[in-house]
Formats: sequence, structure tokens, C-alpha cells
Amino acid sequence: MITRQIRLVLCALVCGFLVPPAFPAAQATTDQPESKDATKSEAEKDLILPEPLDAQQEPEDRLVILPEIKREGEQYFLSSFKLPDKITFAGMPVPLDNWQVRERIEYEFYQFLEDQGESIILAKRTGRCFPPAEKQLAETGLPDDLKYMLLVESKCISAAYSKAKASGPWQFIPSTGRRYRLKSDAVRDERRNLEMSTEAAVKYLKHLKDFQQNDWFLAMASYNAGEERIRKLLKEQKITDYWKMHGPRETMRYVPRIIAAKEIYSQPEKYLGLSKKDLYTPLETETVTVNVKESQRALTSIAEEFGTYFLELKMLNPEFKKNVLPHGTYQIKVPRQTCPSRCFKQEKTP
Repeated sequence: MITRQIRLVLCALVCGFLVPPAFPAAQATTDQPESKDATKSEAEKDLILPEPLDAQQEPEDRLVILPEIKREGEQYFLSSFKLPDKITFAGMPVPLDNWQVRERIEYEFYQFLEDQGESIILAKRTGRCFPPAEKQLAETGLPDDLKYMLLVESKCISAAYSKAKASGPWQFIPSTGRRYRLKSDAVRDERRNLEMSTEAAVKYLKHLKDFQQNDWFLAMASYNAGEERIRKLLKEQKITDYWKMHGPRETMRYVPRIIAAKEIYSQPEKYLGLSKKDLYTPLETETVTVNVKESQRALTSIAEEFGTYFLELKMLNPEFKKNVLPHGTYQIKVPRQTCPSRCFKQEKTP
């Protein structure tokens, strides 16, 4: 059995860190002249030999020559986060006692947590994109939990656009946008306006709730796939329960993902180590009327007039598609001039 100390010495020899000691020659008699070999290296006498070897033995198959690295601190695993046994959404209990329901929601739950960086940014964005939704949901008497749809639909990005030509924070397709009077033309796309699209989404969700007999799970599935498609699937499968429905993969994941989003982002301090003060604060803005009398006017010029800059104006008004506005009258959101600490007013050079 080879001990740890022998292995360390062997390693040092192989790496050239030690010079192997010479084997002692047979002792010469006193009447013989001292041999040349015996006197060739007095330095060998000064070699430091290894200390006596330990008697402790280790398994031969443990061929670790270099010292082991000890990891300091606690290791965190996703499995340290657990989905609660009971969850409600929009006042409805989620049937987590059903094995396939729990697995579907847990999948989305850990998907969010796995990408911690993106989850932190999503949590921070809620500070800016949730207030308009909270206000309008409360005014119409709809559940506050529906605001978590924004995270799944667009990640709270007003200018989000999908392959299916869905646009805006609530991801309206063109036909549904027109149904709820969200205009889209060459100049602007009102589906990208957070307040206007939220107003339309609230109306649509109220319609879907009535269409699905007050079942919010089916209403959200209908928002994703369309009410007629969901109605047809339920009829074909002879069911009335979203959790028993087999449908498109995206729709199967859609509701569980919203529920997982509520669990995590309603408690960012628990899952992400964030407090309310860490969330992005809404920019204080005001809406101004801009009359473009010429054939067109650059947004850069408008931004300069109202003490801001092109990028900020575009981010505050994502509905404008181009960098110029044609002749006409427009309502534009600009930083409120009474907020010096947060309006990022562009300083003019003297």
C-alpha cells in the first residue's frame, strides 16, 4: 500500500523538485585510500531526507497526488427551493395534488429559477410595468394575479414582437388588436403602448372569463390559443377542465408558467434575494401634445425641445415605429420636468 507521503515524494521527483539521494556505497576500510567516488559529492551529505513515513494507509485506488481543494461556503442547489403544497391563482385553487399538474408547474418553476440573472431582471422590471396593470385590473374588478401574464407574454418589454406578428407587452395579434381598437399603421403601433394595450387586455380577459364561465385557467388558455380553439378541444375531449386538456405545447405550458411566475415574482425576496427597493421605479412622465406642421419632424428634435434625448423618447414611446413623425398631432410621453433626480434631462452645453 502506498501512503500519501510516498506519493507526494514521487510526484516531486517526477516534476524535478527533488534530486534523488545517491545510494550509499559500501563502507571503505581505514587502510584503503578514500575512493574518488566516495569523495565526489560532499553536498549529498547535506540533503534533507524525508521524515519517517506514516503508518497510516490509504486505498490504492485513490491516486490523488496533489492536495485536495476544499470548497469554502455553502453550496446552493435549485432543489433547495420547493413549490408549496397549496397555491391559489385568481382566487382558484391549483390542483397540485394531481401528479401531472404538479410536474408541469414545477418544470416552469425551476426553469425560471435556473436562469437566475434573467429572473432578477424580470423581477426588477415588474416595478415599472406592473403599476398600470394593477390600476386597471383593480378598476374593473379583475384579479390582480392576471398581471403576471405580462412576464410570460413579453417579459415586460413593450416593443416585444413575435413570429406570429403579435406585438406589445400583452402580445396582441393584429386581428385582436383591431377588435379592441388598437391602431397599427406605418407610423405607430398602439399595441406597444403599455397603458393602451393593458386597457385592451383587461377588456379581452373579461370577455374570456365570461366565455369560459368564470374559469380563469381556461380564460388564460383562450388568451393564448383563441377561445374557439379551446372550446373545440374541450368538446372533442369531452372535458371542462383545463388541467385535463391536451392541446398545443405552448398552451399546455402557458398557464403553469403564469402560476410559477406568480409564485416567484410575488416573493422576490424569498427566491431571488431582492427587496422592493431593488425594483426599477417608474419614470415620472407627462403627456404633451406635439403638432407637426411641416411634412415631417425628427424625434431627435422633439426630444431636445422637451429636455430629453432620442433614446429615452423612443423607450418612453415604443409605439412610434420610425425616427420621424409626419404632419399631424400626436400625444407623446416625456419625462416630467419636476423630477431632477430621475428624468435624465439632457444638459445643454454652454
